[in-house]
Amino acid sequence: MDPRPTIVIGLLGSVLDSGFHQERWNKWRPTVSLCQHSNLPIARVELIYLKPHEHIARCVAADIERVSPRTQVRLTMQELKNPWDFEEVYGSLHDFARDYTFHPDDEDYLVHITTGTHVQQICLFLLTESRHFPARLVQTSPVEPKHRGPEGKYSIIDLDLSQYDRIAARFQREAKDAASLLKSGIETRNPQFNSLIEQIEHVAIYAKEPILLMGPTGVGKSQLARRIFELKKSRHQVGGAFVEVNCATLRGDAAMSALFGHVKGSFTGAYRDKPGKLEIADTGTVFLDEVGEMTLRMQGLLLRFLETGELQKVGTDRATGVVDVRVISATNRKLEDLITQGQFRDDLFYRLNVIHVSVPPLRERKLDIPLLVEAALKQFNRANGYVVRDLDPEAMQALIEYAWPGNVRELQNVIERLVVTGRSEIAKIDDLPPELRHQKVSLRPVKERRRTIADVLYKRVVQDRESFWTAVYPLYMNREITKANVRDLVGKGLEEARGNYKIVARLFNMEARDYKKFLNFLRKHECQVPFREYR
Repeated sequence: MDPRPTIVIGLLGSVLDSGFHQERWNKWRPTVSLCQHSNLPIARVELIYLKPHEHIARCVAADIERVSPRTQVRLTMQELKNPWDFEEVYGSLHDFARDYTFHPDDEDYLVHITTGTHVQQICLFLLTESRHFPARLVQTSPVEPKHRGPEGKYSIIDLDLSQYDRIAARFQREAKDAASLLKSGIETRNPQFNSLIEQIEHVAIYAKEPILLMGPTGVGKSQLARRIFELKKSRHQVGGAFVEVNCATLRGDAAMSALFGHVKGSFTGAYRDKPGKLEIADTGTVFLDEVGEMTLRMQGLLLRFLETGELQKVGTDRATGVVDVRVISATNRKLEDLITQGQFRDDLFYRLNVIHVSVPPLRERKLDIPLLVEAALKQFNRANGYVVRDLDPEAMQALIEYAWPGNVRELQNVIERLVVTGRSEIAKIDDLPPELRHQKVSLRPVKERRRTIADVLYKRVVQDRESFWTAVYPLYMNREITKANVRDLVGKGLEEARGNYKIVARLFNMEARDYKKFLNFLRKHECQVPFREYR
């Protein structure tokens, strides 16, 4: 049994808790009945009431003292103009929770949600779920609908769903299914990629903001975008279609029509009204592939749409409608470099880069190559019934050690060519393309370069998205790392940013206002690295 005293926080029921005459003792009253259960001793009741019902609140407090002398009642009056107004009610209860001094280690809190208006009950539930009230819920009811005796019954609900084994198991299955969908059913072993999938799975459920997928050509950004859409649709986040736009093709006068649509007669050949890609994607998702190739003019038009949601078709001088579209964009270009070169708008970048996802190249996922090969073999054989079923160890090692400049797309092409031309069930190294055969293949594990302190720090700030001020600065100030370590880290950042310190600051997860602070820190501690050699 929990040794902590039980504290109940609840709302006065102006109807259910009311009663002044002797017959009230034969009536079920939620707040009073809650204090009449011998197996639920209550140390204190925090009773919130509205000013017009103060006489009922004082009667309830006196009755609780009579049926449960050890229970203290503290009355709190709230002034609400409209107890059915969600914003007003939520704000009032939020203020109560903010000002209340909770001691969860010493007291066990229950939030009573039987009384009050439905709006008040909903607000109490939301504030408990969000842990503004560090409590469980308690609900009371009469023993039978027709029986209005004084005691009634109660049930306690813990919103920490991990306490419920079957619910927790169901959530785990759903999360696993979602991750499997995002990985196209392939169980991957690369920790960075698995962490990325977990992040995306969370985003797909909760976020409506734009997602920017970055990574080299062939890593599977388009496929990942479609999987994100499918997951969102399965969770009822979107209802419309998945519409793909290749931004590299948006050139000339037809570009605006393709994206925004046009009205009849707006130009030669416009024989009828035609919806654009954004209108077709209404309530769904638009995927802007190769967004880094978009012209500056189209960037400006896209930015305006992202800010307003309004469509202005070719041939009109005003907005013709508003659409609700989730935006996923992808690029193999470093948009920060394009901004520096004046080829990409920084305001559009900030609009698109709300949720940033860096898809790693295949050369960084060597543990996943055998799994990807197995999946590709099954895919091609299932469709066409080819002979090749597997690769011998030497051939597989060649695939693992290859650099894969074309990433997953190149791997799939190699496997497809292998199964089409293969003559035996087990493919050998001689069956592989020349560029893979002519490598120096060794079955010994590849000896990796020893990781430096700068490598570890760089991973923390770039891959793990920690700020320089929390991951690096305290270590240096506590003399756990040296000036040389910081200079090496800055050098790695400058190499990635091509000598641009502003990009290094963003890369190290600093706010824009911290740029000068960062430079001053480097100068003061002699950690600054010349940037010109990286340009």
